[in-house]
Amino acid sequence: MRRLTVGLALAGLLLAILLVAYFGFGNVAKAVGSVGIGAFGRIVACQLALLVVLGLCWYVIVPPRGGHPLWVFIWGRMVREAGANCLPFSTVGGFVFGARAVTLYGVSWHTATASTVVDITAEFLAEIAFTGIGLFLLIARFPNSSLAVPIEVGLALAVAACCVFIWLQKGATTIFAKLGSRIAANRFDDAKERLDVLQAELGAIYGQTLRLGLCVTLHLVGFLGAGVNSWVIFHALGVNLGLGDAVAIEALLAAVSAIGFLVPASAGVQEAGYVGLGAIFGVLPEVALGASLVRRARDILIGVPCLLLWQLAEVRRLRLQPVLQQSTPKSASRADFR
Repeated sequence: MRRLTVGLALAGLLLAILLVAYFGFGNVAKAVGSVGIGAFGRIVACQLALLVVLGLCWYVIVPPRGGHPLWVFIWGRMVREAGANCLPFSTVGGFVFGARAVTLYGVSWHTATASTVVDITAEFLAEIAFTGIGLFLLIARFPNSSLAVPIEVGLALAVAACCVFIWLQKGATTIFAKLGSRIAANRFDDAKERLDVLQAELGAIYGQTLRLGLCVTLHLVGFLGAGVNSWVIFHALGVNLGLGDAVAIEALLAAVSAIGFLVPASAGVQEAGYVGLGAIFGVLPEVALGASLVRRARDILIGVPCLLLWQLAEVRRLRLQPVLQQSTPKSASRADFR
């Protein structure tokens, strides 16, 4: 798996470089250079606001019994995005990092894991709806577009895949549990107990119908906010693109990125998507590539400090752990510290 991830990352990076070279390094640099500091600040501010919304999505599905503050899940979502956008891992790596980050602030491992899985599922459902909105906007602008049929087929497959994924999580089959038990048995003595606790937590979260509906709705709001941010980016590059067109590009780009989710940071996938979709809406290729690079600069500016702060929190935890173990009664259960 590691070799596959590295190979996909290198292939994606090579594709991005080739695209920039083909359309001219100078042209792309000129497009990026046209974005002023003030405009870039607005782009970053929009993304930070979006991360607050995404953190709220996660927060609303967590069972209220823990009493965890909202900022913990906003922080966890920031770490999740930073891991996915700035590190050479697939998107799955970001999921793990985000869940780990919230456990440093008192969220139990099973709540962090189960709520991450459900939040991802809710986000996927919202992404399907968002892609549907993008498809509607595309057809409204270009009724005879050749992209309509492939996207419709992809949406149908995505809906089916999401239904199966939810079915597995809710315990309708034991395949997931058996597979997880075999994997965990190699690492933990209490693997079965851990999986039972995790399955129970998944059931508790899925039992909160109103909270799940709110989570999906907020994720859709977040996707629409990403479309607005894309509109801000294009205007910063001097492109007079309508808001509806920008939302359509963002929606269809999200679908493209979802297909290539194994590629770390969507390297090459994002650039190719911007070029292809931008061409449909009349955006010059070098400007579309500039939009992709501005987006990456934004993600790096936010993501790198988040990852550094997360690592500082991990170091602090390691330093405090011996002190906590010495002050803990010997009769305390091992499970209390997991």
